Amino acid sequence: MLIYDPACGTGGMLSVAKSHILDRLENNEHREQKEAHIILYGQELQPQNFAICEAEMLLKADKSHIRLGNSLIPYNESHEDKGDQLNAAEHRFDYMLSNPPFGVTWSDYKKEAEKFNDTRYKKGMPRTNDGALLFLQTMLAKMKPVEQGGSQIAVVFNGSPLSNGDCGSGESEIRRWVLENDWLDAIIMLPDQLFYNTGIYTYIWLLSNNKADSYKNQVKIIDAREQYEKEPKSFGNKRNRMTDSHRLWVTQAYQQHWQTTDHRNIKLFKPSDFAFHKVSVVFWQTDEQEQPAFITEPYSKSFTLATVKKEQQFYDSELIFNLNVLNGQQSKALELCLQPEDSFSSFYQKALKALFNAELTKELKEAKNSKEKAVLEKAFLKQLVATEIHYTHRHYVQDNEYIPYGQDIAEFLQREIAKPIIRWEDSPQLGYEILTKHLSRQRIY
Repeated sequence: MLIYDPACGTGGMLSVAKSHILDRLENNEHREQKEAHIILYGQELQPQNFAICEAEMLLKADKSHIRLGNSLIPYNESHEDKGDQLNAAEHRFDYMLSNPPFGVTWSDYKKEAEKFNDTRYKKGMPRTNDGALLFLQTMLAKMKPVEQGGSQIAVVFNGSPLSNGDCGSGESEIRRWVLENDWLDAIIMLPDQLFYNTGIYTYIWLLSNNKADSYKNQVKIIDAREQYEKEPKSFGNKRNRMTDSHRLWVTQAYQQHWQTTDHRNIKLFKPSDFAFHKVSVVFWQTDEQEQPAFITEPYSKSFTLATVKKEQQFYDSELIFNLNVLNGQQSKALELCLQPEDSFSSFYQKALKALFNAELTKELKEAKNSKEKAVLEKAFLKQLVATEIHYTHRHYVQDNEYIPYGQDIAEFLQREIAKPIIRWEDSPQLGYEILTKHLSRQRIY
């Protein structure tokens, strides 16, 4: 039985895991027979923690393989952090458990980590100020194949891996990969103030690539936030503790038959319940009489072919530009009406020629031929400056709607926005997040 922790610290979780397994055996004879077959693997980045872990393993005579280095990057003997010395090609584990550091920044070794882009991290990488999901992917990469019995994982996270990252982001794509493969088994919500250095709520993720048939295509969320008692004396941020009775409650909540679960603190979901569509929608705002509204506002962008063309494409309806045009010290007002199919460049130049016809005629009077005339005309139009630009258009609003998977998008938009929908576009992939609404919602089965 191979047990692994990619951020093993001083080895406490590995040692307790072994003790837990041995305590479940019937008698001392069985324990002695089985102990030699339990092998502990771990990797630790901090040299002091690594040294303590090695010493603990030696004192307990545990059969172990503890390595010093960064488990999130490829192995490189010449690299300061050495890298992952228990690579997935040679090491697969039955059980993996970890309490990786919260909010770990990995920008310093980003280039090294990206060498796993085509393998371990090919489904996505989280933002560089939070490497929690890199630890998860590291463990998932070391799962045994199902035909060899598969693997089970338990990892302690803060709240960020649940929902950080928008649709299409690295975090969302990692969650999508995990959930669409049906590897997420359960999430256990723990009480706050359990740890010495932080008082935040934490969550245990349980994962497996070989779920029992009755567990497949389901995710159990267990709310154990009330399962604690106060510490007799505070230890830093640690003011609460879970006793054996609280741990027994969690164990029974997890083991309770999934199809008959009916408890306010235990909820069942399908993996697709965490999926959503990110839909970009353009709708027509209405006025106080609930009629489609128009708006006149300053045009603060560059008054160029490229920007005006974008406006024509976005509004796909008539645009009216009102502006002043400067010819040296002379200023004249101009109104320009554009339809979606109109060429802004030709319409604008034609309007300028008409507006300054007398001035342009005088400018071209000395031209000797058509070529010289064209040059003078181009120079005249180029020196004209548009100022104080306002435009009138339909009052369109562009927004993103996050729509639960399985709902009809068009019906949702009509119901929730209740305005004339001009157009909408769904994201090319589903987003995945586990929000408070999932953690607090009633049982769905």
